[in-house]
Amino acid sequence: MSAPLPLRNIAIIAHVDHGKTTLVDQLFRQSGTFRDNQRVEERAMDSNDLEKERGITILAKCTSVEWSGTRINIVDTPGHADFGGEVERILSMVDGVILLVDSSEGAMPQTKFVTGKALALGLKPIVVVNKVDRPDERIQEVLDEVFDLFVSLDASDEQLDFPVLYASGRNGYANVDPALREGTLTPLFEKIVDHVPPPAADFDGPFKFLVTLLDRDNFLGRILTGKVQSGTVKVNSPIHALDSDGKVIEAGRASKLMAFRGLERVPVDEARAGDIISIAGLTEATVANTICDTSVTEPLHAQPIDPPTLSMRFAVNDSPMAGREGTKVTSRMIRDRLLREAESNVAIRVTESSDRDSFDVAGRGELQLGVLIETMRREGFELGISRPRVLYRQDEGGQRTEPYETVVIDVDDEHSGTVVEKMALRKGEMTDMRPSGGGKTRITFVAPSRGLIGYHGEFLSDTRGTGIMNRLFDAYGPYKGAIGGRQNGVLISNGSGEAVGYALNMLEERGILFVRPQDKIYEGMIIGENAKPDDLEVNPMKSKQLTNFRSTGKDDAIRLTPPKIMTLEQAIAYIDDDEMVEVTPKSIRLRKALLDPHERKKASRRKDD
Repeated sequence: MSAPLPLRNIAIIAHVDHGKTTLVDQLFRQSGTFRDNQRVEERAMDSNDLEKERGITILAKCTSVEWSGTRINIVDTPGHADFGGEVERILSMVDGVILLVDSSEGAMPQTKFVTGKALALGLKPIVVVNKVDRPDERIQEVLDEVFDLFVSLDASDEQLDFPVLYASGRNGYANVDPALREGTLTPLFEKIVDHVPPPAADFDGPFKFLVTLLDRDNFLGRILTGKVQSGTVKVNSPIHALDSDGKVIEAGRASKLMAFRGLERVPVDEARAGDIISIAGLTEATVANTICDTSVTEPLHAQPIDPPTLSMRFAVNDSPMAGREGTKVTSRMIRDRLLREAESNVAIRVTESSDRDSFDVAGRGELQLGVLIETMRREGFELGISRPRVLYRQDEGGQRTEPYETVVIDVDDEHSGTVVEKMALRKGEMTDMRPSGGGKTRITFVAPSRGLIGYHGEFLSDTRGTGIMNRLFDAYGPYKGAIGGRQNGVLISNGSGEAVGYALNMLEERGILFVRPQDKIYEGMIIGENAKPDDLEVNPMKSKQLTNFRSTGKDDAIRLTPPKIMTLEQAIAYIDDDEMVEVTPKSIRLRKALLDPHERKKASRRKDD
């Protein structure tokens, strides 16, 4: 067997949309991983459909390139804090990080989140200022921001002495000189090889491997990915899995070993300390378990994960239209799918309710849970989803505490007053406000997570779609008291059938409609927003009375205003505590949790008592 190539393990960390996945595409091309004439999708690492649609990285992925006789294992990490569970585990696999920052936007909240995790692990960063060809670049200020960020995160002197490269991922160049606007990524490859240390691995010790990612394959079953910390493993070697307390979970054999080569997972006969590989052959082992030689009894230390802060109820769809559009509708199917998700995604926690027809799913934020719901919906599931609620805790004095978030908002100067006013209503406290150039203002708040639920859509309306809001979990703090919710009531259908244009035309003056003519509706379904604060039951199926008298003038043609059609995230953010979102593969409907009006009145009386 030929001698293994020298190794470098790096992660690329950056804020959403700062260009890291595009940069990895160029690393592939310039290292020869892709042939010159090979047709490759843009942003090849974002392989999941939702990632392509949203333009964000959701799942951490491993790959590798070979450059000048060195194998560089690269991990592309999610930039969004809701997927932080992925980030924390990934960083324990690598020996260095490339911190990518936009030459105009600079260091953003998620940059702070992931960089803080990397610095705490002692990793030495290479800073790459990306998109240097932007007309609004402010390279020197951005570098100063990065330095200040490192200082605030208690970086060591060695970490503060970071190398800097100036790059354009889209155009495929990186340079030490910020004035250059041409070239290749060779300086970046050289910096990785020179600056990132080879894995500190024990080649002669017994085999040990910490599981950091888990996925499934229809043929191989569970596939466990991580870094070999010590020793060597060969195909069919006897192994066992230990939990964090050193208890043996299961024993078996390494039936298949796979290494990353470009975008592919390639079978290998043997893996040595320092390499990032995948192992198949075990059925119980999961994330944070140690896979090792049967002689090992001490587990490897696994990075602790920040706890979930938000919870939603996933229930069996019990609307009159249940089972018409989806194929997976039973509580058993939903339960199996959620438990499978919680198994591979350590930032999610699933609890079964006493009636066994619903499940509390706790996660890091609305985006993370929204992505899970959208994924299940595309797999054919039908679900009833409740309004998100924050997870409270008790402090040492027995007082209730709630999660707070740091909110960084970039808005045009003219909208800053509205944003400050709205955040104050949601109990947000402003901690910083400064001009960020180009007629924009950057405002920083600390606000309870509870007050931010559902605010994003309103924020985009208030800023005419030009505002950018970034949120990051800060800490648990004192309970802030009641926060005002939605100001308007809703229009509720009082019967079942098809919506009629004539009836909807009459209802338009009552508020904003969510349905079109011929849409199927049922009793208790929300068909619009009332212009007043109270809920109102209406009949959207009423048709015009026909008589045998011909009217003297022709009937006026009905012209309806286009209805407000909500996305999944907008619907979840919109609903109140007594409402649900019905999610099916084809539809998103809003409804009251109790469809029967008499049941709703009884529940309302009980609440008032």
